[in-house]
Formats: sequence, C-alpha cells, structure tokens
Amino acid sequence: MEVGKLAMVNDLIAVETVSPLTPQERAAQRQLIRAVESVNASHLFGQSTELTFAYDRHSRKTILQIVDRETKEVVRQLPPEYLLRLAQELESE
Repeated sequence: MEVGKLAMVNDLIAVETVSPLTPQERAAQRQLIRAVESVNASHLFGQSTELTFAYDRHSRKTILQIVDRETKEVVRQLPPEYLLRLAQELESE
C-alpha cells in the first residue's frame, strides 16, 4: 500500500446524502400522480401539451411543467427555474 495515495482521500469532496421520502410525502406524491393523469386525460392544456411533474430531491420540491408533446420543450414551469436556483443559493449562504 502506498501512503501517497491515501493522502489523496483528504482531497475528496463530500457528497451530500439525500434522506428517503416520509410516508406522508409518498402519499402526497401518489395523489399528485393521479391528479396529473386526470388533467392529461381531460386535455385541459390542449392536445399538443401535457402536464408533467418531477421531484427535486435536493430542494424536496415538486416541479410542475407544461411540455409540448412533440418537441418535449418546456412551455411553462412552476416554480420557475430561476426561483429554484435562487433558493439553492440562499440556502448555501
């Protein structure tokens, strides 16, 4: 074993761990999935767009997007990307 290689371990960047979802968060997520499926089935946002959602594990926030079905381009997002980045920067200060 080389001692020089062990010294490099101190230079590694720590990786933030993510805690699993609570049962209440999982139930809310399942309810949101059903709601999004209902909205898309009703074509509330039109034939060419659909509502999607993602869960940002870092901020623990749900992100809703209206996406063009053909191009997959995000037409609108809630909360907007700039607000997510702003909140992330404020937390790190």
